[in-house]
Amino acid sequence: MKAALVGAGGELLHQARRATGRERGPDAVVEGILDFAADLCAHGADRFGEHAAAAGVAVPGIVDEPQGVAAYSANLGWRDVPLRDLLSRRLGVPVALGHDVRTGGLAEGRVGAGRGTDRFLFVPLGTGIAGAIGIAGRVEAGAHGFAGEIGHIVVRPGGAPCPCGQAGCLERYASAAAVSEAWAAATGDPGADAADCAKAVASGAPDAVRVWQEAVDALADGLVTALTLLDPRTLIIGGGLAEAGETLFAPLREAVARRVTFQKLPSIVPAALGDTAGCLGAGLLAWDLLTTTDRTATDRTEVTT
Repeated sequence: MKAALVGAGGELLHQARRATGRERGPDAVVEGILDFAADLCAHGADRFGEHAAAAGVAVPGIVDEPQGVAAYSANLGWRDVPLRDLLSRRLGVPVALGHDVRTGGLAEGRVGAGRGTDRFLFVPLGTGIAGAIGIAGRVEAGAHGFAGEIGHIVVRPGGAPCPCGQAGCLERYASAAAVSEAWAAATGDPGADAADCAKAVASGAPDAVRVWQEAVDALADGLVTALTLLDPRTLIIGGGLAEAGETLFAPLREAVARRVTFQKLPSIVPAALGDTAGCLGAGLLAWDLLTTTDRTATDRTEVTT
């Protein structure tokens, strides 16, 4: 778990980390989140002389943001956790609940690599691949909370089976986990990973170049499908695979450019915020909540007056 105190301008005032404690079960994870948030609020009061005005929390899995419910997370083992209400009762302040990738995308769009961009797509390449669709300073969740799941675009029909139930999904070919798996198979070293592959690509190793290019081509196929549908001005690529820098971005820009026809080619840039994006995004959700509350109160006053 990562947590932070965030100022109104998106500045990080304090950061902290704790283990999730998931080995003790889903209830322990929830209690750990509540305790961590309470301790963070107490620290803020001691250090800055005032209590946090609101809280934001970002979690993985399926999230019902309007209802404030963490609906499902395979990694954390929970279902239908009313996390927003639990946290609000514990802290005594309004709470916003968001999806981890969309929350990170919100931060990248407002204060990171997409700052000043009216339309962007944030794609982190980690164990899997997800996406956040940014529109005018907001991130689109979709009608059912599934918007942006680019990792499950089928790019290789009939290909490798995916845990989602499809075959040939993008994340089975272009995630950091997929590159690690392919490179381990190519080298015969089960400990080899995507970072090792990237280093071998930089040194010109033919097998590494082949594995890397296959991942880049799959990623380009998925991204062109996304930009055809969404027409973003900027593609922001983050996650562990993006740490390879131009080893990834140079061939990826070329591969996307080769594939576009009528589409407008977007800027393809690395994410700027690293692993602080989630905390910043959660803080921005909290500030948005306060802004919305203040605006509603003002509107009511005007109507009453």
